[in-house]
Amino acid sequence: MPLHILGEKPSLFTQLLAELRNHHLQKDRHRFRWNLKRAGFLLAYEISKQLPYSEVQVQTPLGQAQAHILSEPPVLISVLRAGIPLMEGAMEAFDFADIGFIAAYRTELTTREVQVQVDYMAIPSLKDRYVILIDPMLATGKSMLLSYEAMLIRGTPKMLFIMALIASEQGIKNVQKRLPDAHIYVGAVDKELTARAYIVPGLGDAGDLAYGSMHS
Repeated sequence: MPLHILGEKPSLFTQLLAELRNHHLQKDRHRFRWNLKRAGFLLAYEISKQLPYSEVQVQTPLGQAQAHILSEPPVLISVLRAGIPLMEGAMEAFDFADIGFIAAYRTELTTREVQVQVDYMAIPSLKDRYVILIDPMLATGKSMLLSYEAMLIRGTPKMLFIMALIASEQGIKNVQKRLPDAHIYVGAVDKELTARAYIVPGLGDAGDLAYGSMHS
């Protein structure tokens, strides 16, 4: 499926992305979370164009108007913890959506490869649903892929959308290889990935910037 990069053309989204990347502005944690939320709304709006709609008649004070409404609500799933602000923005767009959470996080680097662990999941049925899996940073793609595999215990989605603020080229390739039918929506794609699997230039650790460092 095609890759959708919202930040390819200048827009309000690219201004938000510039603020989110800005090291000095990142010191304002509330502003960082708020911009993540706004970015999530805009990414969700773009995804909404790919969902199915039904034509209905709406009664106005002066007559009837034709309108299109979503045929069914999507399921929004946040990868904890960094995905929460981005999902909150998506929830503003899809205020009737069903919500799920999954914990997928990096463990200590005991090998040359980044290890990801999934150990918590609270997700509604996904059978034949339109599912949006949300995580701000798509670095190697491991968190997204392991989260999706774990989710399948709740059923196979009709269509999968992946939402991320920033991705690496390697992460995109890994996800497209394993999930060729997934619709991937990202704000930007950066070329470099460090040995510790951090995206460069990226923006740093989105979870720490939003909620505080968990490192000693």
